[in-house]
Amino acid sequence: MVRWLLVGVGDIATKRVIPAILAEPRSALYGVVTRDLKKAEVYPGIAAWATLDAALQDEAIDAVYLASPVALHAEQAIACLKAGKHVLCEKPVAMNFGEAERMLGVAGETGRLLGVSYYRRLYPKLRRVKELIVAGAIGQPLLAEANCHGWLESEERGWLRDPKLAGGGPLYDIASHRIDAMNYLFGRPERATGLRSNAVHAMGVEDSATCLIGYAGGVHGVVDVRWNSRVGRDQFRVIGTEGEIGMDPLNGPELRVQGRVEMLPTHANVHYPLVANFVDAVLDGVPLACPIGEAVWTDWVTEQVMQGRE
Repeated sequence: MVRWLLVGVGDIATKRVIPAILAEPRSALYGVVTRDLKKAEVYPGIAAWATLDAALQDEAIDAVYLASPVALHAEQAIACLKAGKHVLCEKPVAMNFGEAERMLGVAGETGRLLGVSYYRRLYPKLRRVKELIVAGAIGQPLLAEANCHGWLESEERGWLRDPKLAGGGPLYDIASHRIDAMNYLFGRPERATGLRSNAVHAMGVEDSATCLIGYAGGVHGVVDVRWNSRVGRDQFRVIGTEGEIGMDPLNGPELRVQGRVEMLPTHANVHYPLVANFVDAVLDGVPLACPIGEAVWTDWVTEQVMQGRE
């Protein structure tokens, strides 16, 4: 049994993370850290702390899920690892590549697991795409294109507009998932650059970003994300010398390749397979879906775009 501590009881935590932990048969929600202790009253029988330092004194905790703002990830993850806890951290890893590397280093020093919540790696559809590429279904892969367009986030997650808490806007929030998906398919990125702008919304973070990523073998990745379009898009395709694989919408079940359609739906709660994988890793030694050593390279890409250099 893995006894979980949840840090942060916000939107994603209440809608996905807590239900996943409660449903996973070898998991128990042991406690939460929240500034508003009343939030813990919804979950009878669990412990509640106002600070992470206080919670980490409890030796019964096995693993920590960090659902806090990005600015807190590095400090909190390092504290948890040094306290002997395994950590599953929300994405992106940290505010910059340097912080992410420090987290990686401490995970290695402590021998604790540190995974990152890039749950799309566990989409049956994305795993199937990787199989098809390896099998040569579209020949040599050449180009991956992804976009995610929508309007500005609701006030419910208003902290995403604060660069001191979130790091960036859609680049950190939704591009990170697509960059990681490309890293999953093609390996460590070799170079990256991009553009950010505030075309519609005047705020501390960008309202749109475009990334260009280079991978081994000449594969180009293009990711475009926006909080300034009322036309919703969630597209992802991979083009090769002999054909292409279409996944539009990325969050849907459809996969199209060489004139045929495969239906590969994900779990109704996309965080459940992630939590289950982490528990399997802790208890059975199963490989993490997204270990810190792979996740940091999404932070590397976003840092290149933030700095505006190749």
